Amino acid sequence: MSNKKNSSQETHLSWWQLSLVGIGCIIGTGFFLGSSLGIRMAGPSILIAFIIAAFATYVVYDALAKMTAKDPAEGSFRSYAKKAFGRWAGFSSGWVYWSSEMLIMGSQMTALALFSRFWFPRVPLWAFAAGYAVLGILVVLMGASGFDRLENLFAVIKVAAIIMFILLAALACMGWLHHHGTDPRPHIPDRLMPHGFMGLWSSFIYALYGFGGVEMMGLMAIRLKDKNDAPKAGRMMLILLVTIYLLSIGLAVTMVSWNEFTDKESPFVIALKDYHVPFFPHVFNGALIIAGFSTMSASLFSVTSMMSTLAKEGDAPSFFSKKTRRNIPVRALILTISGMAVSVIMGLLMPRMIYEYITTAAGLMLIYNWLFILFASKKLLELTFWGTLKNFLGIILIVLAVIGTVLHKGSRPGLFISFLFLLVIGSVIFLLRKKWNKEKGA
Repeated sequence: MSNKKNSSQETHLSWWQLSLVGIGCIIGTGFFLGSSLGIRMAGPSILIAFIIAAFATYVVYDALAKMTAKDPAEGSFRSYAKKAFGRWAGFSSGWVYWSSEMLIMGSQMTALALFSRFWFPRVPLWAFAAGYAVLGILVVLMGASGFDRLENLFAVIKVAAIIMFILLAALACMGWLHHHGTDPRPHIPDRLMPHGFMGLWSSFIYALYGFGGVEMMGLMAIRLKDKNDAPKAGRMMLILLVTIYLLSIGLAVTMVSWNEFTDKESPFVIALKDYHVPFFPHVFNGALIIAGFSTMSASLFSVTSMMSTLAKEGDAPSFFSKKTRRNIPVRALILTISGMAVSVIMGLLMPRMIYEYITTAAGLMLIYNWLFILFASKKLLELTFWGTLKNFLGIILIVLAVIGTVLHKGSRPGLFISFLFLLVIGSVIFLLRKKWNKEKGA
């Protein structure tokens, strides 16, 4: 009886609510900060990278949404990988996702602590990181409905911050804002690709990071009132994201030269730094904190759910599958908190460059799960010619993005570390294979 009640309470989202939750999960520091790195590599052609990345993201989400509509599964992409290719695929997909999100959450909390010191420079980083961790745990303990409401609010705030930049940048380009420098005119880029095609190629992975988190929508799509609305929710979300992404980045590269962008500041703060807008750095720093906390909370929520389903299906100790009356997997949450604490300590104690390599690897591991989604959809769905072509193009684009990291020396170590994680998980699968075969025979 109680299980039925919990299930009915979980299934309540309208398609537009899922779109908002998706925006809340996706817009984060990957866009607000990571886009600077992409601009440094590709110059104005980063806009091309974002358009292609949007198409690849659409293909991935469309495949995931159709599998959800056909067969709603609590484990989402992990369950579909298992159904398509067997237990090894479900095991590896789930643990790759859990590991990557653990590392990314640590980097998000470290970044949140750094943003907060903009206002409180004397407070130690660990105090801020611990505070945000506690707040994130409270969000998960609020349950699914509380999480949805907060993510909807965060989505509105983040979109409002980007729209505020677009309006201010438009006013600056029209000469209506006071300029401190010598040349207030819009900067006309002299070259579309300052580092050639290779620069555009190596920047593609950072454009994909701007859409990272789309897989979380699959975990939440099972709570739609009508599962067939899942593709529509994703389309509307991506249309809004692509529009504000292209407008904001297009204005940023128009206002200052591409080589002025750095990985230390958001491209939108850099674009307005010579204009008399004293409130903007404070407002945007607040938006960065909300963006980072929002994606961190979404990661915490999704990996806790993922661990619970892994345990339920025997791919993690069954101890972690138990849930409370409010449908919260407390034991899985405790494990996630422990992993998060280790990740934060690594972020605070490790040399910055080494930790950046590790988090780059974690970002790549998320992208590997996108490949699982596309390969699984080929096997589980009856695809039309256009669907097959779209699926093929999505796979090619993701593979090209991963290969592109070899071209950039800052991304290359992260690629090799991601392979090391895959090797470890693959070794565990090899050791468990005999046990699985025995269970299957029994």
